[in-house]
Amino acid sequence: MVFRFLNEQLYNSKSGDTSKYFLIEQGAFKAYHEGYKQQLNQWPVKPIDLIIKALKKKPAKLVIADFGCGDAQLSKALPNKVHSFDHVALNDRVTVCDMAKTPLSKGSVDIVVFCLSLMGSNLSDYIAEANRVMKMGGLMKIAEVESRFEDVSKFLQLMGKFGFLCTCKDLSNDYFYLFDFRKEKNIKEGKILPSLELRACSYKKR
Repeated sequence: MVFRFLNEQLYNSKSGDTSKYFLIEQGAFKAYHEGYKQQLNQWPVKPIDLIIKALKKKPAKLVIADFGCGDAQLSKALPNKVHSFDHVALNDRVTVCDMAKTPLSKGSVDIVVFCLSLMGSNLSDYIAEANRVMKMGGLMKIAEVESRFEDVSKFLQLMGKFGFLCTCKDLSNDYFYLFDFRKEKNIKEGKILPSLELRACSYKKR
């Protein structure tokens, strides 16, 4: 019940408000993360494992930013420099921040990862921030629960407004979808961006 309550709160709150809440209620974040892990343990394949497998094939010199990293599994598994961001630090690998406003410099990372972390009512801010910190031609990997997508084609079209081109999509899994995007252009300062929305999450039981 605690997990589902917090899950609903996360999807309906702006990231800044969520960060402030978990800063005060760090025990709630840990309870949420435990519930999250229990849900994923019911899945036959975890998206983070597929992302790690794919990124292990990339050069170790590439810099990665993991938005919504949880317990920083990417950082633990890869030799690369990985900037791990989340609302609360579950270990010393994690930097606490609002993912819409990371401390990274413009054009400083080669790869951005969102693994089941596009949560909140300001997803557009997350993607705009990813564009800001990424190098031109950089890779963004997104994994999200399949029930969150009402129209995949529309989602991909909207991502284009944020300067990203989908280079690969895998819709074969019953639990989650995987996408690769390439940064094609910077977002002009002051540009009015469309609202990017996904459905609130509905976890499937095995």
